[in-house]
Amino acid sequence: MAKHGGLRRVEIALMILLGVILGGTVGYMAIEGWDFLDALYMTVITIATVGFDEVHALSVPGRIFTLLLIAGGVLSAAYAFGRLVEFMIEGYITDIWGGRSMQKKITQLRDHYIVCGFGRVGEQVAREFSRNKAPFVVLDNNSEVKRYLDNEGVLYIQGDAADEDVLKKAGIEKAKGLVSVVDSDADNVYVTLTARALRPDLFIIARANLESAAYKLKRAGANRVISPYSLGGRRIASMVLKPVVSDFLDTVMHGEELEFQLSELLIDSASSLKDMTVRDADIRRKSGAMVLSIYRKNGTFTNDLHGDTKIEEGDRLIVIGTREQLDKLESMTTTA
Repeated sequence: MAKHGGLRRVEIALMILLGVILGGTVGYMAIEGWDFLDALYMTVITIATVGFDEVHALSVPGRIFTLLLIAGGVLSAAYAFGRLVEFMIEGYITDIWGGRSMQKKITQLRDHYIVCGFGRVGEQVAREFSRNKAPFVVLDNNSEVKRYLDNEGVLYIQGDAADEDVLKKAGIEKAKGLVSVVDSDADNVYVTLTARALRPDLFIIARANLESAAYKLKRAGANRVISPYSLGGRRIASMVLKPVVSDFLDTVMHGEELEFQLSELLIDSASSLKDMTVRDADIRRKSGAMVLSIYRKNGTFTNDLHGDTKIEEGDRLIVIGTREQLDKLESMTTTA
């Protein structure tokens, strides 16, 4: 990660000042024959212009050297002090201006996602959101994470994700979903409880490190609970038993080189497909996309689709098709 320009200038100024001090010390040792401590002490009081008495009587060459040291030392010290003050003021103003600008962008978000925690799992979630161009904001307490996200251009809020005020700043009232992947299970429970209290209808996914925490997270209000270890184990087993199928699903879900993609589409009150049968909707002919399954409001899947299968409000269509076909189908589901 590249250094801040102001910090780099401060480092250069301090290096110049240190060089002058070192040069003065060596100069007094060489010209006057003093030991290191006396030479260093004389150099520092000369540069600082504090007016203390000389350590030893100076020779003529020593006095000439002192005059040069005063000029170079005062200039270098003033330069270092100026760069330091500039860095502090610049950083303060940048933090205020940047914070206000960041909050303004977050306030303008609609139907976005809130990612609580930016560890290894949270970072991967953020990458997937970025790849799919889904709006999101990250909540994390770590100042190092703040600097990294700032450089990456990611919207973030530094704060406790279990704090109501922080969640409100993240726009939880207008959010589409929340992902809680904080390091500890206890923290994920607190985040889920707080988010559910603020938004009873919000879709919440939480991470559980231990299987025993899954039940608590569901009781706290999580719609889905994911265990990275359990999920990883099933994924490995699937790759061993059905490697081709696993590779195909990976490509369809996450790849960009395959033309076809899997997606889900909500049937809302404005959809022209609401209350129609699969036969009457004729989705394949009108859009080119294929409906694989229907996820019902009661949490069940209807996989055995036939002509008389009814599409109802609140259903989610699991479909496969090209991006163009999926966009066309989406326009059908949102146009009355």
